[in-house]
Order: sequence, then structure tokens, then C-alpha cells
Amino acid sequence: MDHLQSLRAFVAVADAAGFAAAARRLNCSPPAVTRAIAALEGRLGVLLMQRSTRSVRLTETGERFLQDCRRILAELDEAERAAAGVQGEAQGLLAITAPQMFGRLHVAPLIADFLRAQPRVQLRSLFVDRLVHLLDEGIDVAVRIAHLPDSGLTALPVGSLRRLVVGSPEYLAREGRPQTPQDLAQHQAIGFSFDALTPKPWRFRDGQVVHPRVSWVSNNNEVSIAAAEAGQGLTRCLAYQAAGGLRAGRLSIVLAEHELPPVPVHIVYPAGRRAPAKVRAFVDFARERLAAEPVLRGEGLDPD
Repeated sequence: MDHLQSLRAFVAVADAAGFAAAARRLNCSPPAVTRAIAALEGRLGVLLMQRSTRSVRLTETGERFLQDCRRILAELDEAERAAAGVQGEAQGLLAITAPQMFGRLHVAPLIADFLRAQPRVQLRSLFVDRLVHLLDEGIDVAVRIAHLPDSGLTALPVGSLRRLVVGSPEYLAREGRPQTPQDLAQHQAIGFSFDALTPKPWRFRDGQVVHPRVSWVSNNNEVSIAAAEAGQGLTRCLAYQAAGGLRAGRLSIVLAEHELPPVPVHIVYPAGRRAPAKVRAFVDFARERLAAEPVLRGEGLDPD
């Protein structure tokens, strides 16, 4: 194999976690793939993979080199498509990730419209409430609701989300409206925890930290919202999670003057302007759609 083919073999082995599976993908023999990786390691003077009789595992150097290889091969593929006259054409498999509830409510509808506009694109969506590593998990674009650390990824802001405390009108009529965060000690609260064991404290402006009297802990925000709508107590959430209940009058916001600053929402993807056409097309489409969402502008939370 030449050097470029060795790079493709390295990526294939990393993706398939084995030489035999990689060889099948590349339509060549396992010994040829083994020789290609050995030649690549010899050229670089470093060990890229740890081999055993049962598994193949990347070294730390191999992990870093894999990211560079993916970028180089993606840029080469894009250059070849451009030379062949398909520079601006969005096509191929596109992988998108977003938080679960936000993905269902706000990303899935725009995906459906995007696919109607781009019939040569096939799309895979991964809506999960965890941080997805784009390169490791083969993801092209992520929607992230968080303050982002510095990274080599391109991040485009599309809005922000208020952090609310909400309760049903019936509950507030029965128990009264809290005027300060300290008043939460006199209220029933529905807490959130990823493991449904230890609820997080509620934080407010001016560094106030409150441990409310939690009667129910859930690992699902939709469950917490439904419990609040049913009058079970107050819950804390992001604006998009409660928007439907607020607009319908099933929920009401309390302690608005004590809210922390809104959480930013970004579209995140690698490669920037060198991203493939399918990524650029989706990013442009999603950016325009999400930026127009009232809830991402702090609007649309009042009853109709």
C-alpha cells in the first residue's frame, strides 16, 4: 500500500477495532492491512496501536493521529468531489446529535424539512442527554446547550435558554408563590439527577445556593415537568422544557428576578469552512431555523 492507503487502513482498523474486519471493508487481505499499519508506525517511529490476540486498542499517540487522519482524508475527499464538479452538492450520510428532549422538540422537525430540501442526504440522529465526542462517535454536527470550553471545533451561537423555576397555578394558589429562593424550604420540589439518587442544589443569582425540600427525584425532565403540571410541586428546568405548559397556562414562572443568566445554545462541528458540503448545508439551515425559535430568544413563554 502507498502512504495514503496506509492512512485509510489505519482509520479502518480503528473504526472496526480489528484487522480482519478492516480488511473486509477495504477489500484486501488482513496481512496487507497488518503490513500497512506496521509500515506507518515505522515511518512515524511511534506505536499507534496496542495489539493482542483478542483486541486492538489505540495508544494515546494513535488517538491524536486518528483525528488528524480523519480530517486529512475528509479534506481530500472533499477536494476530489470539488474537482469532479460536485463541490456545492450536499450528499451522503450525515450524523447529528442533540439533547434528547430538545432534539425531539426542535431538531427533529428541522431535520425533516432539511431532508425534503436535500434529497441526496441520508441522516442519522442521536438524541441523548450526555456529551457526545464528535470524532470518536462519528458525529458531524452537534447542538449543545452549555457554556463551551475552548476546543478545535467550530461553535456557532443560535440563542440562549432561560433557567426557570415553575409550578402549576393550582399548586401556587394552594401553597403560595415563593418570593425569594429561601422560601423554597417551605415548598415541595421535584428534583433532577441523572441517576435519580441525589438531586442537585438549585443555584440563583448573587451566588445563592438552595437545597429545596425535594419530594420526588427524577432522571427525566419530561417526567418532572408533568409532575409540576399535576400540582406535585415546583421544578427547575430550561425554558424549552416548560414552554408548552407555560403557553397553555398549565405552568407559571416563579422567582424570575433571581434567575441565573441564560444558558447559550450552539451548533458545533469540526473543520469549519472546510467541512463537507452536507455539513455546511445542514449548519446553515439549522442555524437560521434555531435562531428564529422564540424560546431561544427568551420569548414565547406567556399563555396564548
